[in-house]
Amino acid sequence: MELQEKLNWRYATKAMNGDVVPEEKIERILEAARLAATSSGLQPFEIMVVKNKKLKEKIKAVGWNQSVITECSHLLVFAAWDTYTEDRINYMFDLTNEIRGFKNEGWENYRQQLLNSYPQKEAEENFNHAAKQAYIALGHALIAAAFEKVDSTPMEGFDANAVDEILGLRQKGLRSTVLLPLGYRKPEEDWLSDLEKVRKPMDHLVTVID
Repeated sequence: MELQEKLNWRYATKAMNGDVVPEEKIERILEAARLAATSSGLQPFEIMVVKNKKLKEKIKAVGWNQSVITECSHLLVFAAWDTYTEDRINYMFDLTNEIRGFKNEGWENYRQQLLNSYPQKEAEENFNHAAKQAYIALGHALIAAAFEKVDSTPMEGFDANAVDEILGLRQKGLRSTVLLPLGYRKPEEDWLSDLEKVRKPMDHLVTVID
């Protein structure tokens, strides 16, 4: 019930007051994103945490001039891999073996299966798949932010190519997919703050198949 209450409290905040979110809250939100499920456990994305005011201004200029980009405390940029490579796949499998302290034949066979598949696909297909994984992490971050009583605004309204250039993402083999400003609401300037949350009734959303 506590989590549901906080999810009802959250909304896509349209105005933030510029107050700084404590770093320990940001770290817990990022940890929730880090723990998100991803296809084959590859975590094919990175999260840029933008605190620099000048960079925020540049991103705002290519983000439909949305004020929360500069008013927020921390701007998270979810950036997906531009493609899957052998090195990227092997890194996660090697990391798993290192942490668990053993090799498993089935796991190694699965590694080879992925190596025989992803790197041979078109980069755009791989990027689209990776971007979907980044959105799973975004969902975790949204829920964690609500739990921390930190406001958030998931945003797709921006020029991804321009953000990539501003942050130098392409040189890192990354492409921006979605932005998440984190901060605190400014109700007096937010037309949405006092409106009731509207969602489909459960019976219009969920179908139970026995």
